[in-house]
Amino acid sequence: MIDLHAHSTCSDGSLTPEALAARGAEAGLNALALTDHDTTAGVAAFLAACEGLPMDGVGGVEISAAVPRGTLHMLGYFVDPGPCELQDALAHIRGGREERNRTILANLNKLGFELTWEDVKAFSGDEVMGRPHFAQALMAGTYVRSKTEAFDRYLGKGKPAYADRFRLPPAESVALIAGAGGAAVLAHPFTLDLGPEALDRLVAELRAAGLAGIEAYYPEHSPRQREQYLALAEKHGLVATGGSDFHGELNPDIRLGVGFGSLHVPDEVLDALRAHRP
Repeated sequence: MIDLHAHSTCSDGSLTPEALAARGAEAGLNALALTDHDTTAGVAAFLAACEGLPMDGVGGVEISAAVPRGTLHMLGYFVDPGPCELQDALAHIRGGREERNRTILANLNKLGFELTWEDVKAFSGDEVMGRPHFAQALMAGTYVRSKTEAFDRYLGKGKPAYADRFRLPPAESVALIAGAGGAAVLAHPFTLDLGPEALDRLVAELRAAGLAGIEAYYPEHSPRQREQYLALAEKHGLVATGGSDFHGELNPDIRLGVGFGSLHVPDEVLDALRAHRP
């Protein structure tokens, strides 16, 4: 059993990279990937912690890319955490997050929520701040009861407190991951909100740019969606990968390796993904 999608306190997870590694081993995983949003800051500590465990550690990242509708996240595995074009791009993206976060806070204040930067920072610490941390601050202030309510009413795309930010074009994110020695995987395709034909065209374009895989195994995918994405992977010669998208306390119903309970990512996926590295 493996899990190729998990977050730590270096983005919006509740466990440190070291604690995440320990949790993965406790869950009986044979391999676990750390894929924090727009940063590889936790990769070195995560991989070091995995060295003493009966589990393979995989360093990665999850990048938000620009699309006209829905959301597109690109996972990158085995990327070089040292100085390279990808790291420069990630720094640019994180700078855009800072501007966006200030705008979101201002929007929430205009809506009457008495939140401060420090209130939100208490949940992100010194790492990448994102909308999930605003959701936690809203929950702590008893303005909402859950992360889902926070996004549905205030933080989601098109909602009153939402603010956009800088994102890379999808093909550029693929190219940068490949340029850093990594394998790029299209994460949870259902969030793109595309019909089958449009998704097929996008996957073909990304495959031409160097895409290595599609995240077919995912807790929120229906059986029909999973079969659709498995077929897309086969059609375009891509690896069908998967993961839980584990965040810890923010999404307590999602467990490492098994998601809501039925997720199963075949072990052989990891070797297939390694073979797709440039």
